[in-house]
Amino acid sequence: MIAYIKGLLVRIQGDAVIVDVQGIGYEIVCADPYAFQASINKQVTISTYHYVREDIQILYGFKSEEEKLLFTKLITVSGIGPKGALAMLGATNGAALVNAIEREDDAFLVSLPGIGKKTARQIILDLKGKLPVVTPAANEPKETADQVHASPEVLQETQEVLKSLGYTDREIRTVATDLQKENVAGTDELVRKALALLVEQ
Repeated sequence: MIAYIKGLLVRIQGDAVIVDVQGIGYEIVCADPYAFQASINKQVTISTYHYVREDIQILYGFKSEEEKLLFTKLITVSGIGPKGALAMLGATNGAALVNAIEREDDAFLVSLPGIGKKTARQIILDLKGKLPVVTPAANEPKETADQVHASPEVLQETQEVLKSLGYTDREIRTVATDLQKENVAGTDELVRKALALLVEQ
C-alpha cells in the first residue's frame, strides 16, 4: 500500500492534485484539492489511502494523518464507500464530524452529502468512541467580520470542484446566487457551503 506521496505539486486537476515524483505524475483524489492550492510548484507530502479493486486503483489524499484515519473508519460503515466518505470530509472539517458522531448528532450527519437518517444512525452505532481526536488545522477557515463576498475566481473554482463531484450545471446554477452572497475565506469553505445547500434541495 502507498502510505504517502512526497514530491512536487504540479497542478490541480478536477477533484485531484498531480504530484511529480522523480518524473512520474501521481494523481491523488482529494476531498478538496484546492486546499493544496498554496502549495502548487512546491514540495509536498500528502498522506494517501491506496484503494484497490479488481477493475480500478485510486489514490485518495488527505491534509493530515488524522483525516486519513477518519476516512478509513468511515468506509467501514455499511453504505459508505470511498466517494461517500470523501464527500463527507469535503463538506465539513474532521473535528466537527468527530464531535457530531460523539454527540450522536443525527441532524448534523444528515446534512452531509449522501447521508440519510438510516446511514447517520449506522455511523453513530459503528464509530462512536472509536474515532481519533481531530483538532482543527491552524489554517481551518473561520468566519470573521472582515471576510468579503466570494470572488469570481473562488466561485469558478467552487463550480469546478462541484462538477468533479458529479453535480450537473443545472444543480450548480440553483445554488449559484446564494453562493455569491456568502462571506467566505476561500474555495474550501465555499465548497462546504455549496454542498450543504445542494443537500437541502
